[in-house]
Amino acid sequence: MARLAVERSHIAGAAVLAGLLASCAAGPQTPPVTSTPPPPVTQQPPAETGPITYKSSGNKDMDAWRASFSARALASGRDRTVVKSFLENISPIDLWLGSEVQAAATGISDQAEFAKPIWDYLKVPLGDSRVSTGTEKLQDEAGLFDRIEATYGVDRQVVAAIWGMETSFGAVIGNFDAPNTLANMAVEGRRKTLAENELLTLMKVVERGDATRQDLIAGWAGAMGQTQFMPSTYLAYGVDFDGDGKKDIWKSDADALASAANYLAQSGYARGQPWGVEVVVPPDYDYSLADGQERRLETWVATGVTPIAGGNFSTNGADYAELWLPAGADGPKYLLFHNFSVFKKYNNADSYAFAVGLSGDAFLGARGPVTAWPTQLAPLSVADIKLLQAGLNSKGYDAGVVDGIAGRKTKTALQGFQKDRGMVADGYPTKAMLAAVTGQDSATAAAAAASVD
Repeated sequence: MARLAVERSHIAGAAVLAGLLASCAAGPQTPPVTSTPPPPVTQQPPAETGPITYKSSGNKDMDAWRASFSARALASGRDRTVVKSFLENISPIDLWLGSEVQAAATGISDQAEFAKPIWDYLKVPLGDSRVSTGTEKLQDEAGLFDRIEATYGVDRQVVAAIWGMETSFGAVIGNFDAPNTLANMAVEGRRKTLAENELLTLMKVVERGDATRQDLIAGWAGAMGQTQFMPSTYLAYGVDFDGDGKKDIWKSDADALASAANYLAQSGYARGQPWGVEVVVPPDYDYSLADGQERRLETWVATGVTPIAGGNFSTNGADYAELWLPAGADGPKYLLFHNFSVFKKYNNADSYAFAVGLSGDAFLGARGPVTAWPTQLAPLSVADIKLLQAGLNSKGYDAGVVDGIAGRKTKTALQGFQKDRGMVADGYPTKAMLAAVTGQDSATAAAAAASVD
């Protein structure tokens, strides 16, 4: 009976198994495949071509310039989005283009380097506040300045002095939009080619990712960041010294100062050499030797030039210098060396380079100049200098373009005039010299100059 029960159990199990197999054979072998329909094809709008359309700036001259420049920028290969972002919101700046109530104020007479007596110009860079802050910055950022000196070979006090001169150590970087400022400069017209080239360069900066459109804050003339680089200078010499992937001359002290040092180094700065040395000269010295020409140091020594501090010259290999009289024969006298000309690559004004040199020295505790300024000699205004230049030119002394800037050419022409008449040939333009050149007494010359303003 047990055997029969087992056999019946096996038969029953086989029947169940057969039923299950038959059920499986009758049903689907794999689950049904459900397909998701592809997303609808979105038609991409065609890429914009042709001229970019802008809303009016409110100034017809600006609108006309923008239409022309925008087309030229696109034709030169600049990115369309970048071009539009630079130009779509430009607007007139009264400082550049004037208004019904304000004249434009970007001429030579508005620039302190040319409009102020040099002793007034130096009051801020040599003031107690600037000097004490510069000294503190050198101490607080000693590690950064160590690295900059080691990398670029530029003395720390010089970098700090330029930092102070340009933006008061980053405190005043300007609040203008660089593209808008450069656009205004182009529309104003005197420096149109420069402004347009700088705009194109600034577009390249954004295209490369060195800076964003939002970063481009500038001073009134388009110079940017803590060390006030024009776009072409930024593109050529800007560095990412803090290693964060950006050349941030606006917010990064390291990037800004290293970029300035790189610029000075590439311009030929010689570490450890003086920019200038204050000197004394013998009585009845031939000041016509202060003609802008460099001569060997031993040549100057042979003419009786000696350091005002006494002793011998110590220049660390700087062998050539020129004699410079920033305020004529009655004021301080300097031998200027190669580094002075490097400072002028940053700003091509003697007074600026002089301020950089003096303030850098002051940060290290060496104040100058020792000789007092001849403040009793009223310096000429820009209008005065134009009359002087015109007068010298008319007498055959080549003062160059009548532009109101008493540069090296004007002073050399005046020296020639003075020497031919047995005067002290220091080339320093004064009211008395204006009267002598124009053939008018001082009061008449001054009245004539005032009528030019």
